[in-house]
Amino acid sequence: MGKQTVAEQFVDILVRAGVRRLYGVVGDSLNPIVDAIRRSRGIDWIQVRHEETAAFAAGAEAQLTGRLAACAGSCGPGNLHLINGLYDAHRSMAPVLALASHIPSSEIGTGYFQETHPDQLFRECSHYSELISNPEQMPRVLQTAIQHAIGRGGVSVVSLPGDIAARPAPERAVEHALVTSRPTVRPGDEEIDELARMVDQAQKVTLFCGSGTAGAHAEVMAFAEKVKSPVGHALRGKEHIQYDNPFDVGMSGLLGYGAAYEATQECDLLLLLGTDFPYNAFLPQDVRTVQVDVRPEHLGRRSKLDLAVWGDVRETLRCLTPRVRVKTDRRFLDRMLKKHANALEGVVKAYTRKVDKHVPIHPEYVASVLDEEAAEDAVFTVDTGMNNVWAARYLTPNGRRRVIGSFTHGSMANALPQAIGAQLLDPGRQVVSMSGDGGLAMLLGDFLTLVQYRLPVKVVLFDNSSLGMVELEMLVSGLPSYGTANHNPDFAALAQAAGAYGVRVEKPKHLRSALRDAFRHKGPALVDVVTDPHALSIPPKIKAEMVTGFALSASKMVIDGGVGKMLQMARSNLRNVPRP
Repeated sequence: MGKQTVAEQFVDILVRAGVRRLYGVVGDSLNPIVDAIRRSRGIDWIQVRHEETAAFAAGAEAQLTGRLAACAGSCGPGNLHLINGLYDAHRSMAPVLALASHIPSSEIGTGYFQETHPDQLFRECSHYSELISNPEQMPRVLQTAIQHAIGRGGVSVVSLPGDIAARPAPERAVEHALVTSRPTVRPGDEEIDELARMVDQAQKVTLFCGSGTAGAHAEVMAFAEKVKSPVGHALRGKEHIQYDNPFDVGMSGLLGYGAAYEATQECDLLLLLGTDFPYNAFLPQDVRTVQVDVRPEHLGRRSKLDLAVWGDVRETLRCLTPRVRVKTDRRFLDRMLKKHANALEGVVKAYTRKVDKHVPIHPEYVASVLDEEAAEDAVFTVDTGMNNVWAARYLTPNGRRRVIGSFTHGSMANALPQAIGAQLLDPGRQVVSMSGDGGLAMLLGDFLTLVQYRLPVKVVLFDNSSLGMVELEMLVSGLPSYGTANHNPDFAALAQAAGAYGVRVEKPKHLRSALRDAFRHKGPALVDVVTDPHALSIPPKIKAEMVTGFALSASKMVIDGGVGKMLQMARSNLRNVPRP
């Protein structure tokens, strides 16, 4: 048996770390790695059409599993294409290892063909970014990169020249045991005792939950029941906290609905649980505030805190709940539940008038029917822009569904690539890409990846022939829309030409059957739904700075436009309110 090369050692360590796929586009400097994968039984090379897709796919896989995923790009332009997807993965705390292959090591610094400096370029979107310039650095650099990605939650980048990858690996190299999962973090007793004291002193407590409440649904509900607290959420907290929640008061933020904003403003103690909610103008200025987060650098960077608690939400609540006194006064909670239901009653009519005859089709109606027809354990990947609105308002969480999007980085074109990663992770699970026509067109080449690997992803295209959110920003700024119109083809016909199932829907009465047919199809499918570009209604008092960049200034209004089954959930929760 011949001596192991650096590339072979690199691949073996990825396999030991649990990586089962390496997403990328082949290229000369990557050839030693790709060939090592060809000869390995523990890992597959996933050929995509654009490296940005590779990074998004790896990020989605990592978000769904919490385990390490990986992507790769060849030297220069190849690995540069990774950067947008890596930014998204890093800001989503998804553990991703990126291999940025490099030009020949002897040519670095000479202005060689395709020369860049990837070890420097990726520093801002990674916890660790280093160059292997000598085989003796292996396997320590790769192992260190893996530990950073998993331990800190985010991206690590290893830059590796192709000639170094082809050289023999060092003899007697130390390969230590790899960390493949993160521990829970328990706050100290002093912080728990202080938090319990603050909760006991408060008369009106509100919980506002983010993605850090994943896996803590039972603990949040138990705590809310004990202190009679309304529970609101940010967009990334929706899938983890809204289902089976008798304390639900909706979502805050520009895309929000219900009474979440009022509940955070009218309490006398606000607990921010596992959220790095960026829109601080929605947070109260004169309410005592506590933040619980597993990442200490997040504590206090959005809001002035009266107490900062470094810890995992589930573990923190397990320690806290037994130490607080039971509250019996439900008046604040019941008032917020009523206000929430009343708020939703006021917007539910957004698409109910003549919906069966309205052409172009209301996108709200499309999202509502999709929610009804999709599987109970479906994974939804959601394009940035107006599709975020429809997902926030109309997808019903149940503890089994997942919703992945570029919710922190806010990139276009994320849904289709993320669907690739989600589907390869679990080929038997239903994966639905809620795509906008602008986002789909941007990385349309990777629809061919679905066909090539026979991935049964269902692309539901909200085709309004425009960049809808940008048009809204311009409208609110008092500007005429310009540069936002898309001259689109028949995307269903393109899907058919590529060898996939494709159907175009222009009338509401055909929508449900089209979705059912697509879901029954065993391979990739695209449902091109022609939707109304003027669907979103906004309150007359909304201001420009409220929309641009999803920021908010003086006013606290939110976008109107329907809430799907959220009203039904709110009405159900009113049953918990005692009758006078």
